[in-house]
Amino acid sequence: MKRIIYTLFVGFILSAFSVSTGLIDVINGIKTGNASSVSKYFDNTVEITLAGKSNNYSKSQGEAILRDFFANNVVKSFTVVHQGDAGSSQFVIGNLVTNNGTFRTTANLKQKGDKQILQEIKFDR
Repeated sequence: MKRIIYTLFVGFILSAFSVSTGLIDVINGIKTGNASSVSKYFDNTVEITLAGKSNNYSKSQGEAILRDFFANNVVKSFTVVHQGDAGSSQFVIGNLVTNNGTFRTTANLKQKGDKQILQEIKFDR
């Protein structure tokens, strides 16, 4: 019985760690302006909002859009204002300071099977 409880406890701890790892990786990717770090968490399609204009993109298109955004808006810093979770979803809200100004940034991730998936990312002024 102790072994079953221990196994469940360890499994719970490991699953909680892997969920937060996706969010941490996305935050670090935003902080460094690294589109490929962020896009590795994209679902088959991802919603990207830039300056109030939103569209759904394939994973590869989304990476290109994000790479272009970071190339045109060189990241100076990213400060997390709030992060949290709601059931199987996690989110981060922060201020991305670039050479072209500050963007209010929001990223929403959802658990899909055994993976964290970035479903939406917004950069608003």
